[in-house]
Amino acid sequence: MLTGKQRSYLRSLANDIPAIFQIGKGGISDNVIKQFDEALEARELVKATVLKNSALSSREVCEELAAALGAEIVQVIGNRFVLYRESKENKVIQLP
Repeated sequence: MLTGKQRSYLRSLANDIPAIFQIGKGGISDNVIKQFDEALEARELVKATVLKNSALSSREVCEELAAALGAEIVQVIGNRFVLYRESKENKVIQLP
């Protein structure tokens, strides 16, 4: 579980990264989960956008993905969300 300090640190890192995924009306498929899984392993911090045509809210998408991937929710703002999961192979981010 992330502390407030760790979460705000990750939030500041997330400001500078582009959103690499878009969740649309297709919702969350096994393929989407697999892509997020690989991205989290490679980057640890992943930002995504939920499109207006999605049936789910960004909060719902974020919570569902976090549960499926064993990731931490860093933040949900508007139609964007950020997930964090410590990498097993290439740990990059040092949490305070």
